[in-house]
Amino acid sequence: MGFSVFKGGIHPADKKELSADKKITEIAQPQKVVIPLSQHIGAPCKPVVTINQEIKKGELIGEPTGFVSAPVHSSVSGKVILIIEVPNVMGRMVTSVVIENDFKDEWTLLKDNPDYMKLSPDEMKEKIKNAGIVGMGGATFPAIVKLSPPKEKPIDTVIINGAECEPYLTSDYRLMLERPSEIIEGLKIIMKVLGVSNGFIGVEDNKPLAIESLKKVVSDSDSIKICSLHTRYPQGAEKMLIKAITGREVPPRALPMDVKVVVHNAGTANAIYEAVRFGKPLIDRVVTVSGEGIREPKNLLVKIGTPVSHLIEECGGLKESAVKIISGGPMMGFAIALLDMPVTKGTSGITVLTENEIVHTEKFGPCIRCGRCIEACPMGLMPSMLSVYSERGFFEGAKEYNLFDCFECGCCTYVCPSKRPIVHLIRLAKTQVKP
Repeated sequence: MGFSVFKGGIHPADKKELSADKKITEIAQPQKVVIPLSQHIGAPCKPVVTINQEIKKGELIGEPTGFVSAPVHSSVSGKVILIIEVPNVMGRMVTSVVIENDFKDEWTLLKDNPDYMKLSPDEMKEKIKNAGIVGMGGATFPAIVKLSPPKEKPIDTVIINGAECEPYLTSDYRLMLERPSEIIEGLKIIMKVLGVSNGFIGVEDNKPLAIESLKKVVSDSDSIKICSLHTRYPQGAEKMLIKAITGREVPPRALPMDVKVVVHNAGTANAIYEAVRFGKPLIDRVVTVSGEGIREPKNLLVKIGTPVSHLIEECGGLKESAVKIISGGPMMGFAIALLDMPVTKGTSGITVLTENEIVHTEKFGPCIRCGRCIEACPMGLMPSMLSVYSERGFFEGAKEYNLFDCFECGCCTYVCPSKRPIVHLIRLAKTQVKP
């Protein structure tokens, strides 16, 4: 089976060898967790707990206030000690619940249902909705929304994104090696909910062990195929993935469901399986802690709300050469200013970079019209014009160059010889005009 290669893209050093061979290990529990009530795209949750309230693991603490939202649950048992505003990685203040851990690990409700595949699609959807599942690749789109397409947009294909093309990150890779059956079962659940018979898992061909691991599980299945994709960043972007596997092109400003496809991340598929079989809400996730600036790179199973500093301690601390800490990977992640920021549902990794690995964008020069960013852009945009218009405050002009088609992959910034912060300028423009 041949796969299309999208136009543009880049081949950055992936640095995955730092953590790829490190098995998932559960991190020691923190003394307290700080759980934001907005860990997803859409409406924030409202708190349904009070200060001094005793709470159990998995108990609802944040109730969604709209369809595009996802409930939030406690990742530990203990007592609510604060409800406060804390900054997220974007610098926005978010209402958060602080829970003091009693280390009793008392669950509110958790029950194995080995006959989970006999549940109806509606029953499965309800379990996924109640578990607060969101896209765990970083986009944090509520899973229930993707699983509820309008009647006029029927779905015929489900794709599980196992590309994990972001440098340094290996959390999905380890899940595909260590929990392939769970990911496949999650895919089967999604396919049943949507009533489709075509399921694919896309994995870049630089991960042969993951491909082999998944193929062993689906060896007798005609409806699920494991696709070995060309290694090129950003292969894991939804539109690139859909083009590679199905040959369909998602139009500008459209969604995958507009071409009859639903895409979920490998970690999300695992979480969906746990929710439908055990009734487990999304209260923990695998986080890669890596980079040249960390002493012991690892893949950690982390409770939501755990401070980043706790993860760094678990990995032996920072090296003296460490200068920047990123939530996520270096291409699409966000530098963080405070180490007590909590892990959220969308925290796929913590990347620690040294002085030799970063470019100081305050020293950037003018655009020299070389066209490298245009050649690298997988969306066929003109990042040079977007950045120049934004830099000069002509934000409406940037909009005319299809500003909102940019998904901020960072290819343009990576190849720019003037070291211009193109993605930052594009993000600025997006905040100044309406879509």
